[in-house]
Amino acid sequence: MKIKEKLMHKYALSPQGASDMLKAFVSVTVSDLVLMIPVSLLYFIVKDYMEGTLQGKGGFYIAGIIVTLALIAITTYIQYNATFLSTYVESGVRRITLAEKLRKIPLSFFGKKDLSDLTSTIMADCAQMETASSHFIPELVGACISTAIVAVGMFFFNWRMALAALWVLPVSFLIVGCSGKVQKSLNQKQMELKMACADGIQECLESARDLHAYNAEDDYMRGLDVKIKAVEKHAVVTELGTAVFVGSAQMILKLGIATVALVGGTLLAKGEISVLTFFMFLLVVSRIYDPMQVSLQNLAAIISSEVQSARLDEILSHEVQEGSEKMDRKGYDIEFSNVGFSYDSGETVLKDVSFVAKQGEVTALIGPSGGGKTTVSRLASRFWDVDHGKITVGGMDISKVDPETLMSLYSIVFQDVTLFNNTIMENIRIGKMDATDEEVIAAAKLAHCDEFAEKLSDGWNTMIGENGSELSGGERQRISIARAFLKNAPIILLDEATASLDADNETMIQESLSRLIKDKTVMIIAHRMRTVADADKIVVLKDGVVAESGSPAELEKKNGIYSNMVKTQLLATGWSL
Repeated sequence: MKIKEKLMHKYALSPQGASDMLKAFVSVTVSDLVLMIPVSLLYFIVKDYMEGTLQGKGGFYIAGIIVTLALIAITTYIQYNATFLSTYVESGVRRITLAEKLRKIPLSFFGKKDLSDLTSTIMADCAQMETASSHFIPELVGACISTAIVAVGMFFFNWRMALAALWVLPVSFLIVGCSGKVQKSLNQKQMELKMACADGIQECLESARDLHAYNAEDDYMRGLDVKIKAVEKHAVVTELGTAVFVGSAQMILKLGIATVALVGGTLLAKGEISVLTFFMFLLVVSRIYDPMQVSLQNLAAIISSEVQSARLDEILSHEVQEGSEKMDRKGYDIEFSNVGFSYDSGETVLKDVSFVAKQGEVTALIGPSGGGKTTVSRLASRFWDVDHGKITVGGMDISKVDPETLMSLYSIVFQDVTLFNNTIMENIRIGKMDATDEEVIAAAKLAHCDEFAEKLSDGWNTMIGENGSELSGGERQRISIARAFLKNAPIILLDEATASLDADNETMIQESLSRLIKDKTVMIIAHRMRTVADADKIVVLKDGVVAESGSPAELEKKNGIYSNMVKTQLLATGWSL
């Protein structure tokens, strides 16, 4: 069991994948040993020929050759299935497992990883481990085990000749093994350069419009060219670093033939071994050195793959958010009690935050940028877990509820809208996957999506491009709002939901919201004061604490932060060029 667990963590394998790898070790070992049978047959043929007893044994040896070929074919077939086919199945399992794990781990993990890094892990790193699992690891382990078995037999024949043949093996493997720190360092640096290059390419594609608008393409491409050349140069250095150790080890390995010939010739001249024994050792070393040279390359490749393996294991071993799938709540009040939170950078975002967003009311979160408004909404839906304090929904501690179960209570409209390269209809249906077309269109009309959808060539079935590239910012945001309407959950979180809408559309959306919020808990994050003017309660967050709290009228009388923000925005509306 311990071996399986080590393989699982070492090479990012599933339990079945670890079992299959153990089977691959056995199959490669057996296959390598079967390949030694022709050497044995040749030895006995020569022996009978030299002793004059070959006559009459031709049929026996022909039958032996046929049986040997059959065994080689069978073991090769078994080895292929145990290494390649099993690895391809495991590669699919690994990618699915990674996706499932990414679905369950806290969203704080994604703050440390960018899109190109995670994409590289799921695609490139998985592909690298697929190659290692099918080509490098089983071949190396199988070759070492079969060589060890053959070595024991060699010592039974003649220990001095065995030493002459085998001394190069530990020396060669020690040379490659000692390259571990150098290779890991080189490969880690290579990975960092690749990620920087991938980030640069992705950023270039995403910001092509802005680069063009400011005539910055040439400057950006020069910087990107530097990153690409850095990857190329370091790739040469990495290959050279590996080649120095592997090449040196292979040269040492070839000395074994010379020492076998030298020691064997000396012992033969002294009459201490027979010509047949000398011949047998020359045959054996010619057979075992070739796969050992490949094994040295495999060992270097395995060491090189440890960087990718560690990146995969970082995800697979990461803690997940768990909880009960049963909810024990009374109502849908959201209560923050002495909540504190900080990101991994160590920056404290919230300090001892307490307030209640009541069911049937609209609670608005406002305040200066960086005050913690968006963080509050993310914590309320358990995208992150608090450092201290408690958040409850209807008296139920959300940290003890399964995140996906908890999500059934929420309709969320994010500030940054994410759409899929699909139709308008299917993008809205994300809110409720089993919704009928009629339900989807009804929700869309509440968000006033019909104003633009029905004017398009294919209407509701119009493809909107990658992340809604065919739509305007306001149209994209209305689709996101329509999703929330379609889900019709008891808690609604709106993070700058109307930020990309003009005044008329914002008014219409707010009218639609007013019809939906009856008996629901609504939490709105906004910067425009007109958006929250009719809120039942306003919570002002500044520097991670609740600076003010109350109704708009109460806060207006206090002449504090809220009142100042209202006055400032009123002044801004009168400004002109």
